[in-house]
Amino acid sequence: MSQCPKEGEVTLQARQLSPGLTAECCPSCGGAWIPPEHYETWKQRQIGADIPLQVTVLPITLDVPFQVSPLDNRAALCPDCKHYLVRGRINLRTSSFYVERCPNCQGVWCDQGEWDILQKLKLGAHIEHIFSGEWQAQVRALEQGEREKLATIEKLGPDLAKRLFELADLLENHPNGDFGVAYLMRRFEA
Repeated sequence: MSQCPKEGEVTLQARQLSPGLTAECCPSCGGAWIPPEHYETWKQRQIGADIPLQVTVLPITLDVPFQVSPLDNRAALCPDCKHYLVRGRINLRTSSFYVERCPNCQGVWCDQGEWDILQKLKLGAHIEHIFSGEWQAQVRALEQGEREKLATIEKLGPDLAKRLFELADLLENHPNGDFGVAYLMRRFEA
Protein backbone atom coordinates (compact mmCIF):
# COMPACT_ATOMS: atom_id res chain seq x y z
CA MET A 1 0.00 0.00 0.00
CA SER A 2 1.01 3.60 -0.65
CA GLN A 3 1.62 6.41 1.82
CA CYS A 4 -0.66 9.45 2.13
CA PRO A 5 0.71 12.33 0.01
CA LYS A 6 -0.41 14.84 2.66
CA GLU A 7 0.27 12.96 5.92
CA GLY A 8 3.51 11.22 4.86
CA GLU A 9 3.83 8.25 7.17
CA VAL A 10 0.16 7.19 7.14
CA THR A 11 -0.60 4.13 5.00
CA LEU A 12 -3.53 4.45 2.62
CA GLN A 13 -6.31 1.87 2.85
CA ALA A 14 -8.57 0.56 0.09
CA ARG A 15 -12.14 1.83 0.27
CA GLN A 16 -15.04 2.27 -2.12
CA LEU A 17 -15.25 5.99 -2.96
CA SER A 18 -18.28 5.70 -5.27
CA PRO A 19 -20.15 2.67 -6.56
CA GLY A 20 -17.61 0.81 -8.66
CA LEU A 21 -14.69 3.12 -7.78
CA THR A 22 -12.12 1.86 -5.32
CA ALA A 23 -9.66 4.41 -3.96
CA GLU A 24 -6.82 4.37 -1.46
CA CYS A 25 -7.97 6.50 1.46
CA CYS A 26 -6.11 8.06 4.35
CA PRO A 27 -7.57 7.10 7.73
CA SER A 28 -5.99 10.22 9.25
CA CYS A 29 -6.81 13.15 6.91
CA GLY A 30 -9.74 11.58 5.02
CA GLY A 31 -8.18 12.19 1.60
CA ALA A 32 -8.45 9.73 -1.28
CA TRP A 33 -5.91 8.64 -3.89
CA ILE A 34 -7.65 7.41 -7.02
CA PRO A 35 -5.23 5.25 -9.01
CA PRO A 36 -5.43 6.01 -12.74
CA GLU A 37 -6.44 2.48 -13.74
CA HIS A 38 -9.31 2.47 -11.22
CA TYR A 39 -10.45 5.91 -12.34
CA GLU A 40 -10.34 5.05 -16.07
CA THR A 41 -12.36 1.86 -15.59
CA TRP A 42 -14.96 3.70 -13.49
CA LYS A 43 -15.00 6.67 -15.90
CA GLN A 44 -15.68 4.44 -18.92
CA ARG A 45 -18.72 3.00 -17.15
CA GLN A 46 -19.92 6.54 -16.36
CA ILE A 47 -19.37 7.88 -19.88
CA GLY A 48 -21.14 4.77 -21.16
CA ALA A 49 -24.03 5.94 -18.98
CA ASP A 50 -23.96 9.16 -21.01
CA ILE A 51 -22.84 11.75 -18.48
CA PRO A 52 -22.18 14.77 -20.69
CA LEU A 53 -19.65 17.41 -19.72
CA GLN A 54 -21.38 20.72 -19.29
CA VAL A 55 -20.23 23.73 -17.38
CA THR A 56 -23.81 24.48 -16.41
CA VAL A 57 -23.63 24.10 -12.66
CA LEU A 58 -21.79 27.23 -11.69
CA PRO A 59 -19.48 26.54 -8.78
CA ILE A 60 -20.09 30.09 -7.54
CA THR A 61 -23.80 29.34 -7.13
CA LEU A 62 -23.35 25.95 -5.49
CA ASP A 63 -24.12 26.57 -1.86
CA VAL A 64 -23.06 23.44 -0.02
CA PRO A 65 -21.71 23.01 3.46
CA PHE A 66 -18.06 22.30 2.78
CA GLN A 67 -15.07 22.71 5.03
CA VAL A 68 -11.86 23.03 3.01
CA SER A 69 -9.19 20.67 4.29
CA PRO A 70 -6.40 22.38 6.21
CA LEU A 71 -4.05 20.27 4.06
CA ASP A 72 -5.45 21.63 0.76
CA ASN A 73 -2.56 24.04 0.21
CA ARG A 74 0.13 21.52 1.13
CA ALA A 75 2.30 20.42 -1.81
CA ALA A 76 2.20 16.68 -2.36
CA LEU A 77 3.99 13.91 -4.20
CA CYS A 78 2.22 11.17 -6.11
CA PRO A 79 1.99 8.13 -3.83
CA ASP A 80 2.75 5.86 -6.80
CA CYS A 81 5.44 7.52 -8.92
CA LYS A 82 6.62 10.37 -6.63
CA HIS A 83 6.05 13.25 -9.09
CA TYR A 84 4.70 16.51 -7.67
CA LEU A 85 0.94 16.68 -8.02
CA VAL A 86 -0.48 19.57 -10.08
CA ARG A 87 -3.54 21.42 -8.87
CA GLY A 88 -6.84 22.37 -10.50
CA ARG A 89 -8.94 25.00 -8.73
CA ILE A 90 -12.65 24.60 -7.96
CA ASN A 91 -14.52 27.69 -6.73
CA LEU A 92 -17.59 27.49 -4.54
CA ARG A 93 -19.72 30.33 -3.19
CA THR A 94 -17.97 30.41 0.18
CA SER A 95 -14.57 28.89 -0.60
CA SER A 96 -12.35 27.25 -3.16
CA PHE A 97 -10.25 24.13 -3.13
CA TYR A 98 -7.76 22.27 -5.30
CA VAL A 99 -8.08 18.82 -6.81
CA GLU A 100 -4.66 17.35 -7.49
CA ARG A 101 -3.46 15.06 -10.25
CA CYS A 102 -0.18 13.43 -11.10
CA PRO A 103 1.13 14.74 -14.43
CA ASN A 104 2.98 11.46 -14.96
CA CYS A 105 0.58 8.62 -14.10
CA GLN A 106 -2.68 10.68 -14.09
CA GLY A 107 -3.78 9.47 -10.64
CA VAL A 108 -6.01 11.89 -8.72
CA TRP A 109 -5.88 13.08 -5.11
CA CYS A 110 -8.96 14.53 -3.43
CA ASP A 111 -8.75 15.94 0.07
CA GLN A 112 -11.60 15.07 2.43
CA GLY A 113 -15.01 15.92 0.95
CA GLU A 114 -13.72 17.07 -2.44
CA TRP A 115 -14.86 13.96 -4.32
CA ASP A 116 -18.43 14.53 -3.10
CA ILE A 117 -18.33 18.12 -4.41
CA LEU A 118 -16.96 16.93 -7.78
CA GLN A 119 -19.88 14.51 -7.99
CA LYS A 120 -22.39 17.29 -7.20
CA LEU A 121 -20.79 19.42 -9.92
CA LYS A 122 -21.01 16.43 -12.31
CA LEU A 123 -17.24 16.60 -12.80
CA GLY A 124 -16.29 13.23 -11.33
CA ALA A 125 -16.11 11.56 -14.75
CA HIS A 126 -14.40 14.60 -16.32
CA ILE A 127 -11.55 15.41 -13.95
CA GLU A 128 -9.10 15.99 -16.80
CA HIS A 129 -11.06 19.11 -17.78
CA ILE A 130 -10.40 20.73 -14.40
CA PHE A 131 -6.75 20.91 -15.45
CA SER A 132 -7.37 22.45 -18.88
CA GLY A 133 -7.04 26.18 -19.45
CA GLU A 134 -10.12 26.14 -21.71
CA TRP A 135 -12.39 24.71 -19.01
CA GLN A 136 -11.00 27.05 -16.36
CA ALA A 137 -11.64 30.02 -18.72
CA GLN A 138 -15.25 28.86 -19.29
CA VAL A 139 -15.83 28.62 -15.56
CA ARG A 140 -14.33 32.09 -14.96
CA ALA A 141 -16.59 33.56 -17.67
CA LEU A 142 -19.68 31.91 -16.18
CA GLU A 143 -18.71 33.06 -12.70
CA GLN A 144 -18.17 36.63 -13.94
CA GLY A 145 -21.61 36.57 -15.55
CA GLU A 146 -23.14 35.31 -12.31
CA ARG A 147 -21.39 38.04 -10.27
CA GLU A 148 -22.67 40.63 -12.75
CA LYS A 149 -26.23 39.31 -12.42
CA LEU A 150 -26.04 39.39 -8.63
CA ALA A 151 -24.74 42.98 -8.71
CA THR A 152 -27.56 43.98 -11.09
CA ILE A 153 -30.17 42.46 -8.78
CA GLU A 154 -28.61 44.28 -5.83
CA LYS A 155 -28.60 47.67 -7.64
CA LEU A 156 -31.97 47.45 -9.44
CA GLY A 157 -33.96 45.13 -7.23
CA PRO A 158 -35.20 41.66 -8.22
CA ASP A 159 -38.26 42.75 -10.23
CA LEU A 160 -36.54 45.27 -12.50
CA ALA A 161 -33.46 43.05 -12.81
CA LYS A 162 -35.66 40.14 -13.95
CA ARG A 163 -37.24 42.32 -16.63
CA LEU A 164 -33.82 43.58 -17.72
CA PHE A 165 -32.51 40.01 -18.05
CA GLU A 166 -35.57 39.05 -20.10
CA LEU A 167 -35.05 42.07 -22.38
CA ALA A 168 -31.36 41.24 -22.76
CA ASP A 169 -32.26 37.68 -23.80
CA LEU A 170 -34.82 38.94 -26.30
CA LEU A 171 -32.37 41.43 -27.84
CA GLU A 172 -29.55 38.87 -27.90
CA ASN A 173 -31.71 36.42 -29.82
CA HIS A 174 -33.27 38.94 -32.20
CA PRO A 175 -31.64 39.45 -35.63
CA ASN A 176 -31.76 43.24 -35.11
CA GLY A 177 -31.11 43.17 -31.38
CA ASP A 178 -28.10 45.43 -31.77
CA PHE A 179 -30.49 48.17 -32.94
CA GLY A 180 -32.39 47.90 -29.64
CA VAL A 181 -29.17 48.04 -27.64
CA ALA A 182 -28.07 51.14 -29.59
CA TYR A 183 -31.45 52.76 -28.89
CA LEU A 184 -31.06 52.17 -25.14
CA MET A 185 -27.50 53.51 -25.17
CA ARG A 186 -28.66 56.69 -26.94
CA ARG A 187 -31.43 57.15 -24.37
CA PHE A 188 -28.94 57.05 -21.53
CA GLU A 189 -26.34 59.24 -23.23
CA ALA A 190 -28.85 62.11 -23.45
